[in-house]
Amino acid sequence: MEDFIYLISHDVRSSVRALLELPQWIAEDLEEAGFKVDGQVASSIELMNRHTGRLDRMLVDLLTFSRIGRMQSVCSVDLETALDEVMEEIKLPSGFTLIRALECEHILIGDRDILTLFNALITNAIKHHEKSTGRIVVASRRAGPEMIISVCDDGPGIPEEFHDRILGPMTTLRPRDEVEGSGMGLANVSKIATLYRGTVAVLPSSYGCGVCIEIKLPGNISVA
Repeated sequence: MEDFIYLISHDVRSSVRALLELPQWIAEDLEEAGFKVDGQVASSIELMNRHTGRLDRMLVDLLTFSRIGRMQSVCSVDLETALDEVMEEIKLPSGFTLIRALECEHILIGDRDILTLFNALITNAIKHHEKSTGRIVVASRRAGPEMIISVCDDGPGIPEEFHDRILGPMTTLRPRDEVEGSGMGLANVSKIATLYRGTVAVLPSSYGCGVCIEIKLPGNISVA
């Protein structure tokens, strides 16, 4: 099934990329021919771009899901370095503060999977925050033989009745016209935790509001 997802997502995405460029080409051709692109035509082109972009993001997230645990080596990963790499890609909004509380600096895990894990958790915390300012705490610690990684925020939180649901693939609690997303971020987190024989839990944030996603992994990683 994962091979099928990979092949379909990879092949379909090449066509989707062409569809992303086609509306822009049409708009440029119309303008060169002397037709002003505005009003309903401009709105239709913008709508095409939005939905095609949404499809492209979903295919990228499906590719990421299919690659978890594959095409990488399980090794001792420096969490500070991994977090630096992820934050270069995410570009934290100016009103947000990222707090690092990495008591345990290294973890035995796939070198790509830790990037996927951090990216999904931090992006999720930013995207679903109801304000333009916020705090996100990325923490790691040991509890006996287990390694615990958590990402907590001070956002609106998640009602308890949805805690299990949000870990499923393609699940969003708000319409995609309000918050863009494929609903695959926390599904990727859940798959990574399961792959390394760990668990993932949705907990209250220490801020009194918001949510904390906590991943527990065994000290000696073995891939399921």
